[in-house]
Amino acid sequence: MNSTPPAAPPGAAALLAGARALDHFLAAGFARLEPPVLQPASVFLDMSGEDIRGRLYLVNDASGAELCLRPDYTAPVCLAYLASPEAGKPAQYAYLGPVFRARPGQSGEMLQTGLESYGRADIEAADAEILALALEAAERAGAGPLKVKIGDAKLFDSALSALALPDVWLRRIRRGLARGRALETILANGGGQGALAQSGVLAALESADHAGAKALVEDLLAIAGIATVGGRSAGEIADRFLEQAAQRSQSHVGDEQQAAIRRFLAIAGDPDSASRELRALADDAKLDLGAALDSFDQRVGFLAARGLPIETFSYSAAFVRDLDYYTGFVFEAVDAADPSARPAVGGGRYDGLVRRLGAAVDVPAVGAAVWIERLPVREAGK
Repeated sequence: MNSTPPAAPPGAAALLAGARALDHFLAAGFARLEPPVLQPASVFLDMSGEDIRGRLYLVNDASGAELCLRPDYTAPVCLAYLASPEAGKPAQYAYLGPVFRARPGQSGEMLQTGLESYGRADIEAADAEILALALEAAERAGAGPLKVKIGDAKLFDSALSALALPDVWLRRIRRGLARGRALETILANGGGQGALAQSGVLAALESADHAGAKALVEDLLAIAGIATVGGRSAGEIADRFLEQAAQRSQSHVGDEQQAAIRRFLAIAGDPDSASRELRALADDAKLDLGAALDSFDQRVGFLAARGLPIETFSYSAAFVRDLDYYTGFVFEAVDAADPSARPAVGGGRYDGLVRRLGAAVDVPAVGAAVWIERLPVREAGK
């Protein structure tokens, strides 16, 4: 966690580029929304990836409540939506402002614009619109060519679930891939039983139902006065305990399952070719992926209908973003001349986030962020 204030705010050129991108969103019918810079830290400790949690700027208010400078806009916009009269109804917002993440040797303040859409039932069309608008806005901001990478968290989860993997393994594989770990490493280490696996607490949790066992662990942590450890919330610490308990009785992924997982994760390329390979795998392995694959193909159709060059897009079955709340389509765009660069555009679908933040039911939601300073500079005359 970080308490030193960030410095060096975005310059005039970045602000002008961001304003151009925002104007494109507003012209498309999105309403501007600017949630407070100070946000409840618990939201990001509970739901962000470790990459973000470890770079938060934390502060306390007069009452002792833990707050943070917003590291991105998605959760703050979602909270504002839930507090608005539009909660549960279709609504769409755009934003432009600073976000804050500690970066060694660099300013912790960055300029971000983006858009969020709630409540649309036409899932695939909404996905395509959000990506198209984000790429168009990047171009309006003066960006040079971008290389687009897409994935599908729903298809990923459907494939692993169809292989009858326990939930603990699904989460472990998804989390490991998001952190850049090789599948072989995840499978080799996932079933290891360290010292904690010998504890009486884990033995007692093995046969307990998930909700009751999690509540027990959270209560024990609360009694001990533990709120966070290493940037992880009490809820996440509890989940890790339960994963270790589950591994005691579910420590092995079968050879046929491993082969199918490897084949699935190896599928990559342009979306049309990938779709054919995914359907062939589903047929060969007798996996019920029909609904997820139909959604995938419909989305590709809507992307093409918006004039996007989908033949240049790169799909990867192993592509999952390092944020816990994505539930469907995910995407990133980087400088086409530097594929190793940090994403300049990123986002995806997060239908479950609204409920995790307090709503009674899931609400369809999809969004994208544009990191203004990461946009490649367009060459003169182009």
